[in-house]
Amino acid sequence: MPLKVNEIFHSIQGESSHAGHPCVFVRLTGCNLRCSWCDTPYAYEKGEVMELADILDRVKSYRCPMVEVTGGEPLLQEETPELIRRLLEKGCRVLLETNGSLDVSPVDPRCVKILDIKCPSSGVAKNNRFRNLEHLTERDEIKFVIGDRGDYDYACKKLHLIFRKTTGRNVIHFSPLHGRMEPKTLAGWILEDRLPVRLQLQIHKILWPADRRGV
Repeated sequence: MPLKVNEIFHSIQGESSHAGHPCVFVRLTGCNLRCSWCDTPYAYEKGEVMELADILDRVKSYRCPMVEVTGGEPLLQEETPELIRRLLEKGCRVLLETNGSLDVSPVDPRCVKILDIKCPSSGVAKNNRFRNLEHLTERDEIKFVIGDRGDYDYACKKLHLIFRKTTGRNVIHFSPLHGRMEPKTLAGWILEDRLPVRLQLQIHKILWPADRRGV
């Protein structure tokens, strides 16, 4: 059961409530969206076809218990849920970063799904699959990337939908678009509106320049 893999590397988790922890990243090739601010266009097509066993061996070599399966959009490849299941069976704590446009229900519920809800400035907000909210467990997380006030207002409106479709206990991240949205501006809006969300800064972009992804 092969997968097309763009890269596998060991770094510091830069986002989610797991930020700051060492993590192995398995970046799969391919994406069905073209966000205006995408920071991983190199993963659209480039990659190496690898068997699941070889991916698992590479992950094991880093001796790190946390693994994130990301992309691109990892759920484009039908073998991705099986990769996640096998990583979990190996005792890994597994995170899945998904753009939220594809069905997440086949993913093992033990996996922490980080669901991205696209805002208008991304240019692909029409692709949000809000039915995915019904498949989230309380360990899963939701992320909005905020580029401007319009994005913020959009995200605020979607909070009501999230609370209707979930238990209301999921961690919700508002992440300022790096280089475009001033973090302190977004922090001020969150405080002013008393939002039950978490301001998320991308630690990896603070630690390393854009052309590096860790060590």
